[in-house]
Amino acid sequence: MTVQGKVGATQMRHAPVEPAGIATSAAFDENPADRLLHAAIGNLCWGFSPIGLAEAWMDWAMHLAISPARGAEIGASWTREAGRLAALNISMLLNSRECEPGNHSLPQDRRFRSLSWGRWPFAIFAESLLALERGVDEATRDIHGPSEHHLALLRFVGRQLLDCMAPSNSPLTNPEVLEATVQSRGANLLAGAGIALDDWRRLATGTPPAGADAFRPGETVARTRGRVILQNRLVEVIQYEPTTELVQPQPVVIVPAWIMKYYVLDLQPHNSLVKHLVDEGFTVYMISWKNPDESDRDLRLDDYRTLGVLPALATALEASNARRAHLVGYCIGGTLAAITAAAMARDADNRLQSLTLLAAQTDFREAGELSLFINDSQISILEDMMLERGVLDASRMAGTFHLLRSNDLIWSRMIHQYLLGEREPVGDIAAWAADATRMPAAMHSEYLRKLYLNNDLVEGRLAVGSDLVSLHDIHVPIFAVGTEWDHVAPWRSVFKVHGLTQSEVTFVLTNGGHNQGIVSPPGRTDRHFRVATSRPQAPHLEPEHWLRDVAVQNGSWWPFWFAWLTQHGQGERREPPVSGRGPQALVRAPGRYVLG
Repeated sequence: MTVQGKVGATQMRHAPVEPAGIATSAAFDENPADRLLHAAIGNLCWGFSPIGLAEAWMDWAMHLAISPARGAEIGASWTREAGRLAALNISMLLNSRECEPGNHSLPQDRRFRSLSWGRWPFAIFAESLLALERGVDEATRDIHGPSEHHLALLRFVGRQLLDCMAPSNSPLTNPEVLEATVQSRGANLLAGAGIALDDWRRLATGTPPAGADAFRPGETVARTRGRVILQNRLVEVIQYEPTTELVQPQPVVIVPAWIMKYYVLDLQPHNSLVKHLVDEGFTVYMISWKNPDESDRDLRLDDYRTLGVLPALATALEASNARRAHLVGYCIGGTLAAITAAAMARDADNRLQSLTLLAAQTDFREAGELSLFINDSQISILEDMMLERGVLDASRMAGTFHLLRSNDLIWSRMIHQYLLGEREPVGDIAAWAADATRMPAAMHSEYLRKLYLNNDLVEGRLAVGSDLVSLHDIHVPIFAVGTEWDHVAPWRSVFKVHGLTQSEVTFVLTNGGHNQGIVSPPGRTDRHFRVATSRPQAPHLEPEHWLRDVAVQNGSWWPFWFAWLTQHGQGERREPPVSGRGPQALVRAPGRYVLG
């Protein structure tokens, strides 16, 4: 725990709480002409602030201008790269030899792995792009003075621009596309043009991507049997039907992210975390968030606690006749679950048996590439863009996530679909990802400013209700999961929960990304994980040391978690509660909100 965090937990605990005053409809009435102009600029720039980028460029350029020695090193590096490319070009022309394609690319870069890229001139095209990438990286490192945030932003933007220029994106400079065009006599390009036109039509009309129609909540996904037993203006709470004769004494209450819809945790029967929990004898309750509209513009972050987590917890305990529950949160839902647990501990509310955080951050100081978009200028632009509708459009959020993995999620798909004419099949997770949601203006602004920008939760400045909260108050056992390739919640950031509480922390690191790592059912041969438990007051452990010392186990982490929940339960198994009985049993799962 940081020194500031401890101060926040003690001296600042009873400090007066200022009203948030962020992104409310009243705030939007100030300087409406300026805000409309800012919103227009944001829409023109795909939701990004050009001023923030200009600040980063000026910071870099001015410090580089007064660092001639470093500038000379960068120039020398570029000269060596140019000489290496020239030598490779001459060698391939004179000796008619091939080079190993993509030999100098990053391990995750699969664009130039085909043998076709080893021939001249395609090898020169690929190696030139990779040399430019290294040049941008060299030019934005080891410069004394500029902000590391600014340098990282320039590297990110530079990589995006170079990705646009990649030779793999053009049918004239991509040997795989040229070969396919010759073999099919251009049929691949005609098929690709048809796919592109269909995609543009779907985008213009708001129609789901091709193939996503096969995954409909309640029909092919989100099929686990249950009923909605509580509904308010923000949530539906689903109680799932038991499938075992006896169930665990404490229910499991799941808080999914509201950035997307809940059913990533209840996809098809074979990969539904909910179904596996029910089949293991747990009584499961799921929050299904409403997809907000303009009428919800003033909903705040704490409303998601008071209208979402707390009613769901109370309903689950009443329906299951239990005193305590296992609280589970995924992504931003996990952050909210941690905040709720801290507030409950502060208020001597002992209704939690354990806390599970799935790919959820609590300390946002090193939140990965997503934090590159978080600064005062960027947040102000987003607030002004939310001025008219009161919500952030779903496409803005999805576009940002796609940029974090542009090679895989944008350019690779465009090449396969539009140049090779191969419509990629849509899986259940891809269809779910296309079923995006909106963000209320007030909540989204508050979330970005208080957590991402100011890190108020860890620094002891976050007000919940009428008082401040500290994660240091949490004493229930914690099970935290990070994923190796997570671009949204990097595992080293998730790992920081170790130093923020006085709890026993069991940490799992699994392979996969933010979604695939969590949706990791047993039976898959491509899954592995590491797990270790840290006792309260244990010495601080760096993530790299943890990674080195903890052994890899093959398979899914789900069975280990199920056993952990059982171990940290209290009491004997009992007869399951009656599912969805009485007037509160509103509709069958998956309910109405998930369809909005």
